[in-house]
Amino acid sequence: MDLAKIVTENVRAALAEDIGSGDLSAALIPVEAEARARVVSREAAVICGRPWVDEVFRQLDTRVEAEWLVQEGQRVEPEQVLLRLRGSARALLTGERTALNFLQSLSGTATEARRYADAVAGLAVKILDTRKTIPGLRQAQKYAVRCGGCHNHRHGLYDGVLIKENHILAAGSITAAVTGVRPFSQGRPVEVEVESLAELREALAAGADIIMLDNFSLARICEAVAINAGRAKLEVSGNVSLEELRPLAKTGVDYISTGALTKHLRAVDLSLRFL
Repeated sequence: MDLAKIVTENVRAALAEDIGSGDLSAALIPVEAEARARVVSREAAVICGRPWVDEVFRQLDTRVEAEWLVQEGQRVEPEQVLLRLRGSARALLTGERTALNFLQSLSGTATEARRYADAVAGLAVKILDTRKTIPGLRQAQKYAVRCGGCHNHRHGLYDGVLIKENHILAAGSITAAVTGVRPFSQGRPVEVEVESLAELREALAAGADIIMLDNFSLARICEAVAINAGRAKLEVSGNVSLEELRPLAKTGVDYISTGALTKHLRAVDLSLRFL
């Protein structure tokens, strides 16, 4: 994954969407006018998105100076100054919303991820994201998940095998699906989603490397761990809440995946003000 390329493409698309044929409001400011501004967090958060903010102003005017007062993944408090900017007033005005959109959204994802990571602190389990991301911003959100202390599941359909319910129905059985996909898996682990202990046993017999326990109760997860006996990696998924996280992690499963890290996004409240 080339993060720099992703950032450049994300920002180019976002600026084109916002500016279109030109910033009509910023035109009232003389071209030669310069200004200073600062970005402040209005609430406690985990900050993420610095590369995107820097790239916004780089694409608008390379002379804009950005002085960051926080690091990626750093926790901040309300009213804390995150960034000081200096340069073309037009560039600052034109880039304000795009820069804040990236910073507030990715910080929101990182903040949520940190809550989940903190909930299982000291345990061996890994909290994973899913493909339930904002279209066009998947890699940005997955980067934010890592900044928040959690981990990435597969990035797309191209870098991991996950046999789900509809794959099984189309193939005819779990065994047929696992056997059929092996020649195309490019050496990657084959993961199978199961909905019962009977399906778990079939997936184990078929040689699945990872087995996703979909919407299992806590008691059923404990049974699954005993049946598995370390043969495959086990992943828990399906409407996982923050409150359930630690009890689930203590069952001995390897992974817990949740779409909440990326799809239940609440942007962090940030403000950019001229000085």
